[in-house]
Amino acid sequence: MKKLLILVVVLAAAGAAYWVYLQNQADPLPDDIVFGNGRIEAIQVDISSLIPGRVASIAVTEGDLVKPGQVMATINADALQAQLAQAEARVASAKSQVAAAAATIAQAGAVLALATEELNRTTQLATRGTVSQQILDMRTTDLRVAEANLAAAKAALVANERGVDAARAGAAQIATNLADTTLTSPVMGRVLYRLAEPGEVIGAGSRLLTLVDLSEVYLEFFLPATQAHRIAIGAEARIRLDIIEAAIPAIVTFVSPVSQFTPRQVETADERQNLVFRVRVRVPQELVQRFIGLVHTGIRGVAYVRLAGPDPSPWPASLHLADFEALIQQQAD
Repeated sequence: MKKLLILVVVLAAAGAAYWVYLQNQADPLPDDIVFGNGRIEAIQVDISSLIPGRVASIAVTEGDLVKPGQVMATINADALQAQLAQAEARVASAKSQVAAAAATIAQAGAVLALATEELNRTTQLATRGTVSQQILDMRTTDLRVAEANLAAAKAALVANERGVDAARAGAAQIATNLADTTLTSPVMGRVLYRLAEPGEVIGAGSRLLTLVDLSEVYLEFFLPATQAHRIAIGAEARIRLDIIEAAIPAIVTFVSPVSQFTPRQVETADERQNLVFRVRVRVPQELVQRFIGLVHTGIRGVAYVRLAGPDPSPWPASLHLADFEALIQQQAD
């Protein structure tokens, strides 16, 4: 009798628990809407120095929100400024050599003109027999020497012009290195790590800061092949985060072309036995911009995607955007 009473109590408790479970369940998902667990992620961007040197300043701290083009750090530029001054002096010197070569060409041209006239006169006199053949040969040789000198002067001018080009290129390289002493943010993001401090000497390629790029905030999850092949790039999606009681709009931006074994963060044992495809849904950038102060990576949630088909099902009430729109209006008020 006692065992029967215990069994009745257990069955009653189980029935009550099941009734509560059914009452608390959201609208069941249609067959063409699938979901997967994931977390909010963004690409990490390393801010590194192209040149070696001493860190002059770090203008941001961990957690700061930065904009594209914002100065984040500087490297001491005294040595490069001195090198740039030397390079500019070499450019000026090379230009002077070009001017000298041009003057030499003018001089060689004048000598050639005189040698040409002398040869013409001597040739006329030689036809009359008033000058010897030896003098005619000397004037001919003078002309050839003048022509050679002019050609050499022109070649020297070309060489000096190339010297100017080389000097300018050297100055431009130093100027580029000088510009690289100022490190700016390439993206809108948040500072994740500050890896260097003012006064430290760093080598080329050393990382100074790590950013979380907030220009593309997304959630990745995994689906089996029976579902992944029916997801189209650009398909409408929804995200429900653990910390927000509203569905967030999103779009599918990536479906992996290669399957992989289910990663460890997927807890379902059945899914571990199958190969899955990685799917990425992205939050619209205008929403990220609007709630930039509340965007944090690592927040867990569930992504819902509608599969491609001839007769798409409507989104369940729990995934309607009305709650999210109300949240946006509340933030606006």
